[in-house]
Amino acid sequence: MSTNPTQIWKGSTFTIERKRDLAAGSVIFRFSGPFTARDMYSSLTPAALRNIFESDPPHHVPSVNIFDLTDVPYMDSCGLGLLVGHFVRCQSKGIQLIAAGVKPRVMELFKTTKVEHLFPIIATVDEASGKRRGKP
Repeated sequence: MSTNPTQIWKGSTFTIERKRDLAAGSVIFRFSGPFTARDMYSSLTPAALRNIFESDPPHHVPSVNIFDLTDVPYMDSCGLGLLVGHFVRCQSKGIQLIAAGVKPRVMELFKTTKVEHLFPIIATVDEASGKRRGKP
């Protein structure tokens, strides 16, 4: 059972939607637009940025977070820092993080900064959801 997407951030050119898949125990964060500091810091406080992905009550912690980056043509180091910060928080809670739909410019940033080794990078959200459920 999936919940309807909830928009958790809307900047001038960038949005993040959050959708829970209760049956799979996952949360999908769908990013859309360039993920850059200009958009982040003009619309959210630093505290809000740190906690943007945290909205699950303690008894409903998902087992996996999927970052759907299909519609992100590029990101800067601030966007990357937000993803890595969330990865660290997920790791401390036993939550797996998967990135899906990574575009070439974003992948180049991941490779340059050695982030591509931190979490699985899967071609699509459907594949990431299948990987989560242990399907081929």
